[in-house]
Amino acid sequence: MSDVADKIAYFQAITGVEDADLCTEILAAHGWDLELAISTFTSSNSSENHHSATDYASEPTTSTNLPPEETGLVAGGTAGQPPGLAWKIITLPFSIISGSLGLISGALGFGVWAAGGVLSYSLRMIGLNSGRNAESTSPLVSVSASASESMNFVNIFERDFGSIRPNFIAEGFMDALQRSRHEFKLLFVYLHSHEHPDTPMFCERTLCNEALVAFINENFVSWGGSIRASEGFKMSNSLKASRFPFCAVVMAATNQRIALLQQVEGPKSPEELLTALQRVLEESAPVLVSARLEAEERRTNIRLREEQDAAYRAALEADQARERQRREEQERQEREAAEAERKRKEEEEARERAAREATEREAALAKMREEKLLSLGPEPDKGPDVTQVLVRFPTGERKDRRFHCTSTIQSLYDYVDSLGCLEVEKYSLVSNFPRTVYGSEKLALSLKDAGLHPQASLFVELNS
Repeated sequence: MSDVADKIAYFQAITGVEDADLCTEILAAHGWDLELAISTFTSSNSSENHHSATDYASEPTTSTNLPPEETGLVAGGTAGQPPGLAWKIITLPFSIISGSLGLISGALGFGVWAAGGVLSYSLRMIGLNSGRNAESTSPLVSVSASASESMNFVNIFERDFGSIRPNFIAEGFMDALQRSRHEFKLLFVYLHSHEHPDTPMFCERTLCNEALVAFINENFVSWGGSIRASEGFKMSNSLKASRFPFCAVVMAATNQRIALLQQVEGPKSPEELLTALQRVLEESAPVLVSARLEAEERRTNIRLREEQDAAYRAALEADQARERQRREEQERQEREAAEAERKRKEEEEARERAAREATEREAALAKMREEKLLSLGPEPDKGPDVTQVLVRFPTGERKDRRFHCTSTIQSLYDYVDSLGCLEVEKYSLVSNFPRTVYGSEKLALSLKDAGLHPQASLFVELNS
């Protein structure tokens, strides 16, 4: 929303502030970031709001308009309770359509309830993007916080006025609106202001009237909230509640809007409120019936399309199966011929590869033996510092050689490897009387230190 006039209009619609100059100053102070401006504007008096949301028993005032504390929130809050999920809708077109149902039903048509689905989806998408400008704005109230406010309101209302009451949904406003859309009912909204002297009498004698409660619970989805809580306060601004007690009937409308069908302000008798609700229910019946019929028609159309699609897929699959069988038979014959040729080539390649690997392995062994023979150096002549070593192989063959007494055990292994008399790589050199195995831990020992000087007889023991 880059257009300045649009941002001012949206700001006025959400906050209820009619002074365009004031709205311009607030938006300019927040860099024309609409979400930031509204979040900051509607966040104030957090401790006062929280205290009031949990205690309806405070001393009432005599005013029938919005209480001064709530007006203070509109005038310029700074650090209050953050807005609930329902108010993340500030990034979408959101306004209240008021008037009689006769003017609304034509605009709603058969698409009323489908638009609610778009609204619900849009809300979820907004919830995923709630972290924008996290460094410069207060965090938005989560879904659980909105539900917590509603649960708190329901518990306190029941504590103060008893269990005979409208079945207020313990969910956020937008969740309650979505529930009413799914149930093809209107949403009954009650905004509670404990500071107004008419509120206790209205709740006890009207809102908790048994006949009225039965009518509301049967025909409406109900949602209630305290104007001292975050969501209730913002609903009072959007519905432009000027007197309390305040009741309204709303429904989801087209273009992501909410239709205000009826509002009842000030104290009313059970009969007056019941009459108003019966009237709006009668007027809205064609829209609700149309919505229900449209949903049933959509389900029927979907079922018919699915059946038609299934029949088409079955016929198509039958044709494809016949064609597939023909191709498979042809491919089978081609595969058999190709398989026979492949096996012939593989066998030939395997023989060539085995011969090549054997040649390479023999060459590697020959090279290793030559390298180890070169590492031994020339055989020394007999002398006091020369050790005579005899090595016996498992085949009975014997080999002997002279080594310097400072040569290591590793030299003996290199000597045995250089002879090429063994076909295995793992073996140990062992001496008898006493039996000593010259394993890997003794490879660095000299012949003298190992006790093999001046002469030694060793045999090769193969390792399993």
